[in-house]
Amino acid sequence: MKIGVVGLGKMGLSHLSMINAHPDVEVVGIVDSAGYLLDVLGKYTGMQRFSDYETMLDTVELDAVLIATPTRMHEPMVRAALERDLHVFCEKPLCLTSAESVALGELADERGLVTQVGYHNKFVGAFQEVRNLLDAKAIGQVTHVLAEAYGPVVLRAKGSTWRSRKSEGGGCLYDYAAHPIDLLTWYLGAPVGVGGSQLRRVFSDHTEDEVLATMYFEEGVSSQISVNWSDESCRKMTTKVTIWGTAGRIQADRQECQVYLRDTVEPPPGYQHGWNTKYTTELTDPTWFYLRGEEYSAQLDYFVQRARAGKVEGVNTFQSAAVTDRALELISQDAAVGTSLRELRPAQPTPATTADRMKRRIFRKQP
Repeated sequence: MKIGVVGLGKMGLSHLSMINAHPDVEVVGIVDSAGYLLDVLGKYTGMQRFSDYETMLDTVELDAVLIATPTRMHEPMVRAALERDLHVFCEKPLCLTSAESVALGELADERGLVTQVGYHNKFVGAFQEVRNLLDAKAIGQVTHVLAEAYGPVVLRAKGSTWRSRKSEGGGCLYDYAAHPIDLLTWYLGAPVGVGGSQLRRVFSDHTEDEVLATMYFEEGVSSQISVNWSDESCRKMTTKVTIWGTAGRIQADRQECQVYLRDTVEPPPGYQHGWNTKYTTELTDPTWFYLRGEEYSAQLDYFVQRARAGKVEGVNTFQSAAVTDRALELISQDAAVGTSLRELRPAQPTPATTADRMKRRIFRKQP
């Protein structure tokens, strides 16, 4: 399978390292605006290099492209690939508006192309186990969820990257909160509303560093979002979900899935009443190449196998990414509205009547 890789920043170089080692893939073109980087890669890999994306599309024979550019550039680049009947793997989030994401999904469907967006948490064994438990109704009816993500991305006021510019990457909401919110839409479906959203700045001048919100889903299920990419207490990004149900509780992060099951339900195979712990290491299949985590290799292999088989349906398609993009959009719109109900001053006591005052006086005179 012949693939072109576009955008050679941190994620792009990671993807390039993994996909270039895949036994069923040949990287036939790389694209970036940094000439020095292209020269170094050309010298040591022999890959065909381009500074212009359209030139690569028109020059090289391709089956698919892997796009890891700033989010603002996703829509035109993805569209150009789809119009040439190429399968597309695109880094998350898909677009900065849900309308663009929906349109790209429709175009891919019309042409029967395989699409995938880089929400790697769906390939983490612990988060996959959460989905399995929810499908099995292991904790009964879900009532509430807490979705969290913290990390040390922006820790000072000086300096900036495309991620810290709202128009380029969408800020903490689109670049960081997108991960736990995408897990929520995977577990619970599309939200029916949001409320109490706050996008707060800690260090950044042009975008938010903290996201707080409540999302509402079908059947009265609610979820709180707590995300902060200016948290230096974390060595690296930490994503967590805690789910309460009528028959138990699930909490999971990248390392493990902990489950408490009440004795009112029959435990799934491999579980018992009370606390249970399943570790990602026992829930994860080995991969052909390890970099950053098995989930990154697993998602790329999943895309390659789907593309080779022409399997349009799957995990992390443009359609599912559009649902997440719409949720992000709703939070942004809700935060812009501000507080919907605010108590401006303390409530005044109801004026006492003459009869009330007389009763109090009589009461005080009694021994």
